[in-house]
Amino acid sequence: MFSNLAIFIFFYIFILFSVVGYGFLISKAIGQYNISNNIGYLGLKGLFFLSIYSYLSSIFLKHNYLHNSLIMLFGFLSFFYFIRINFKKYKSHIINFFVIFLILFISSLIYKMHDDFPYYHFPYTYILTQNNLIVGLGQLNLGFRTPSSLFYLNSIFYLPLIKFYLFMMPSILILGFVNLIISEKIIYNLKVNKINYITYFGLLVLIFINIFFYRIGEHGTDKSAQILIFLLIIEVLLFIELKNLPPKILSKILILMGLIISLKAFYVLYSIIIFILFYEVIKRKKFYESIKFFIGNGYFIPFFLFFLLVIFNYFVNTGCLIYPVSFTCFENFSWSISKLEVNEVNNWYELWSKAGAGPNHRVNNPLEYISYFNWVNNWIDKYFFNKVSDFLLGLLLLVVIVIIIFYSKKKKRIQLPNLKFLFLVLLLLLFEWFYNHPALRYGGYAVIISLTFLTLSIRLNKYQIHIESIKKKFKILMLITIIVFLGRNINRIHNEITVYNYKPIIDVNYNVEESYFKIPYLINSKILNYELCKKKEIKCKEEDKIQIRKSLNYYVLYREK
Repeated sequence: MFSNLAIFIFFYIFILFSVVGYGFLISKAIGQYNISNNIGYLGLKGLFFLSIYSYLSSIFLKHNYLHNSLIMLFGFLSFFYFIRINFKKYKSHIINFFVIFLILFISSLIYKMHDDFPYYHFPYTYILTQNNLIVGLGQLNLGFRTPSSLFYLNSIFYLPLIKFYLFMMPSILILGFVNLIISEKIIYNLKVNKINYITYFGLLVLIFINIFFYRIGEHGTDKSAQILIFLLIIEVLLFIELKNLPPKILSKILILMGLIISLKAFYVLYSIIIFILFYEVIKRKKFYESIKFFIGNGYFIPFFLFFLLVIFNYFVNTGCLIYPVSFTCFENFSWSISKLEVNEVNNWYELWSKAGAGPNHRVNNPLEYISYFNWVNNWIDKYFFNKVSDFLLGLLLLVVIVIIIFYSKKKKRIQLPNLKFLFLVLLLLLFEWFYNHPALRYGGYAVIISLTFLTLSIRLNKYQIHIESIKKKFKILMLITIIVFLGRNINRIHNEITVYNYKPIIDVNYNVEESYFKIPYLINSKILNYELCKKKEIKCKEEDKIQIRKSLNYYVLYREK
């Protein structure tokens, strides 16, 4: 009865320890740029390395049970090796590490995943476990044109016994590691009585991501990326506040930027933050030294390699360096998506995000609709007074509660932080989001929350409150956040038991239907037919629009033009 749950728990811990184990290894390899003793950052370094490795290895190898077992076992053993020799150093961190991932375990009990999971998240990942690089996957459907490091990470979590039932693990790891990093920053600041606007900002982010993003099954690539963006903003704030610039602060930002862009290349827009960093560096160093500060960092080359691998995967899937940006596309390859179709898809994404199309409706004259601000009235009617209004009401309630808890008639004189450049960048990102793709999942959460919480944090920092009272309020809010997170997940599980007859003790795994394998089976069938055709064992006639051939020992999917 409990064997299924026991297997699930074992592999949950096994993957968790293995990822952190690789974080230890990277810290050892690039010791000069060791970024933190926080296990959360060790975990993000592990994800950073495993993402790069999974991209590279998938070119040559399929991520099957044997390959993945060896890779994950090495990380698992590394975890215990480094913990054993550094136990005193990490003792307090280990306790926080276990507590957070014990709390998060309840979020891993899922029956129904998000709508994109069967459409392309699961099929794409499963293909990586059955084949090495296949060129032209973008021919299969729109989802396959936007690869993500989430799929490549999932593919190396495909392990014996548990099989594909922990494909939500990267989302859990990202939420957990970010929780661990921010909570330890807050705990340290409370301990040394150093509470400023960054501490308040961290608390607000911690509350938001756990209460609003509590459903791991709904995270996908978008919410995981936006969770990392919140942490990126915190590190940028710390970067701005520092008088000196130790290399480790830039190392954190490069790791976060790499992971964010790899989850969804759309978030390359946030690389504009690099200009803020460069502005801060050049104020304190000469131009040549500023360039050296960035390029000379030990994580710059891995970051650059990571970025190239992301671009490479877009290219081999679609013929575009970034899809669906048509000017980055090359049409002269057999697997390329035509620029005409790329523009049509880009318009479709814009139409959908501006509420011009949905499952049951589509506006007339879509090109006219998405132009300028013609779409705003309809967007307000169909999208704002639904998802955005609910989100803003929830956000307003959170802001009001926090202000009430920390409010004080007494104000203290403080020097306001110099965040004009950061606010300008965030406002530009807000305008770009609203004008081009005003759906919350496409970066709306990150930019709206960052602007709101930064403004609120600066206000809260002006209240003159006794330090012990502040500490008490922080602890109460963190405890309430944990209770709400657990409560909402318990309620979610109860609903899934009622609606879907989910039995998390007897069968803890999420639902996987035969239809999820349709595309992987189609590819394997095409490969088999192609090989039999070459051997002249069958006729080489295929009616399907999508054809397959072999070039440079790689299978290529293409359409007859």
